Amino acid sequence: MDIARDPGLTPAPTRARISAGLVLLLSALTAIGPFTFDTYLAAFPEITADLGATSAAVQLTLTASLAGLAAGQLLIGSLSDTFGRRRPLLVALAVYSVASAAMLLVQSIEVFTALRVVQGFTAAAGMVLSMAMVRDRFEGDAVSKVMARLMLVVGVAPVLAPTIGAQLLHFGSWRLIFGFLAAVGAALLVLAATALTETLPVERRRTGGTVAALRSYRELLMDRGFLGLALLSAFYLAAMFTYVSSSTFVFQDGYGLTAQEFGWVFAGGAVSITAGTQIAGALVGRFRPQQILAGGVVAGVAVSVVLVAVAVAGAPFWPLTLLMMLTLGTVGLVMPSAPAIALESNPHRAGSAAALLGALQFGLGAVIAPLTGIGGPPSPLVMAVFMSGTILVSALLLLLVRRGWRQGRSMVVEPDEAPMQRRASVGVPLATD
Repeated sequence: MDIARDPGLTPAPTRARISAGLVLLLSALTAIGPFTFDTYLAAFPEITADLGATSAAVQLTLTASLAGLAAGQLLIGSLSDTFGRRRPLLVALAVYSVASAAMLLVQSIEVFTALRVVQGFTAAAGMVLSMAMVRDRFEGDAVSKVMARLMLVVGVAPVLAPTIGAQLLHFGSWRLIFGFLAAVGAALLVLAATALTETLPVERRRTGGTVAALRSYRELLMDRGFLGLALLSAFYLAAMFTYVSSSTFVFQDGYGLTAQEFGWVFAGGAVSITAGTQIAGALVGRFRPQQILAGGVVAGVAVSVVLVAVAVAGAPFWPLTLLMMLTLGTVGLVMPSAPAIALESNPHRAGSAAALLGALQFGLGAVIAPLTGIGGPPSPLVMAVFMSGTILVSALLLLLVRRGWRQGRSMVVEPDEAPMQRRASVGVPLATD
């Protein structure tokens, strides 16, 4: 069939070889978000003193960057469906580098906060467009395999980033951290400009401007299958955010661990998430992504309920820590699977779909995680209840989504459109290996 003479036909991605170099570059683009948020955490006291700000004002800069991230994912992801992936990515990386470099010169907390919003907004491009590029380039099981590798970065980067930031403080002031981020942004800009070609051909781009962009988000939000998966992954990721925001109080204040001992426990969580993502990647091909997702959620419910029971019984250190690690391992199983299923059903608007997924994940996590601190430092029981509660909500959402799977409904593509998309077999050169 001649695609050029049939504008209603959406070309399918090619079954491209999974290049290690491409995956590494996309992983680095994904990591820029966690590095932007977490690298400067150890410098909070120094920033407070140097800029003459309150600790609350400095903490607000983290919220500002998260707000920028959510807005950036929604706007940049949608723009990429119209203009392609490469141009918005390169522009965002350039602005990110300039904004990070400008933070070397700031003298007030107000300017610092404004630049943090810009940092978060532009860092969103690496996170959302890397997922969209995966959907553009790969199809079938390959989408789940590559997503598992990208989610590995999401689990490890938040642990590595504060460690790198703390080491940089040994060699200079907090401004050195933002010089490091500027250098990272510039390096990624050069790599993306030289190693990535456009992954979204002109014939597959959306037309219609802002109205079409808003229509894409409206249609995604109205699609129960997609919205269910998006919220499922958002609530499950909120369990990890709850752990990240509460663990230092639970383990250092509650159990009396030193900073070094806490570092080992926190690293154990990263290892557990990493193991989960790699198990998910290994299971792809043997099981459908839907089966991997269901298995991860069921395991998460079982382990987190036992975690709450142990916390109620007095929360001995080793049983609580082991169950915490197992719970985080199920995050590694769930997080690659849910986005892969959602993106697989939205090849014609992968940018908007990836943007909405990311905005919901980080937005909901940013809202839920601080709730554990209401009424004082979080206890092991409070942390366990919040983690288990978000996972149980994910399980309920899974039941709703599975109902659609059993009835054989596609999440987005209408039944009369599916045969045409299955017939699409035109390959387009997408990216360099």
